[in-house]
Amino acid sequence: MSFLRTVLNNSVIIHPPGFYIIGFQSFPYISIYIIFLAFVYVVTLVFNSLLICIIVCDRSLHTPKFLAVVNLAVVDIVLNTSTIPSMIKTFLFKNNFISFNLCLLQMYVYYVFVSLESYSLAVLAYDRLIAICLPLRQNLFNTLRIMFCIIGLTWVYNLIRVAYSTAIMTRLSFCNSVRVFSYFCDYAPVFRLACNDYTLQWSMASTSSMVNLMGPFTFILLSYTSILVTVFRMKSVGSRLKALATCIEHFILVTVFFIPIFTIFLIGLYVRSIDPDQRVLSLSLASCIPPCINPIVYSLKTKEIKTRALALVHRMKISP
Repeated sequence: MSFLRTVLNNSVIIHPPGFYIIGFQSFPYISIYIIFLAFVYVVTLVFNSLLICIIVCDRSLHTPKFLAVVNLAVVDIVLNTSTIPSMIKTFLFKNNFISFNLCLLQMYVYYVFVSLESYSLAVLAYDRLIAICLPLRQNLFNTLRIMFCIIGLTWVYNLIRVAYSTAIMTRLSFCNSVRVFSYFCDYAPVFRLACNDYTLQWSMASTSSMVNLMGPFTFILLSYTSILVTVFRMKSVGSRLKALATCIEHFILVTVFFIPIFTIFLIGLYVRSIDPDQRVLSLSLASCIPPCINPIVYSLKTKEIKTRALALVHRMKISP
């Protein structure tokens, strides 16, 4: 095997031509699972694209809330696109080699958009917080321009942060194994293959995981605490139920995304004997399923989207 050698700080850095993805070594039904994920990917593309089209084409939906929904739909599409097609190539067509540069690209795209997934849910929580707790000040704190700026800041922050995290991977030297035990070119499984010091990469990975999962999740918890306090101060039971009903779809999305991820991390932290294939299976499900479920939940639970989707289906049926 030929290696690319570069000089960094007077030491030789060895970059291999690429890596071999070797997850699911003992999983007996891997082909069935990958076909299931292919179906998940199709659903992700179709429903998120439909959701985006409905919101873009209907001017009455050009509000801060639905701008945040469109943002989440875009993030969902790119997040699943970063992993599922490569999983189909790797595990269904048995082509598990990925070049070094393509590995870094996949790593970059995945971690940008998995972080944006958590920030997108926090942005939606902000919309509900203002709508319920400060309804008379929405025009001050939650306009289209403000929502666009908030979303833009989350994108810029994550694009720059993950660019640095990915760039420092080029400082590592890979002189032994190039077998990555995961379902894609994952950050930690790759840097652990290095034969030089990876303390910087480990620190970046652990810090980023805590900040970019716990940060948005903490904001969501605080938002819902404020929302519940406001709701229970309302005198009318009907007003309470109406306010809480507007949060149902967002609460479902938060539960579907955060609970599996936190569960996997806690099991990995306290249960050292977890089967590697079970871990890879759980992580892939936790990553791939929420982008598929999100548009379905919004289509079924949001009255405005549901009404316009049904109207679109009706027009398609009566059109010649």
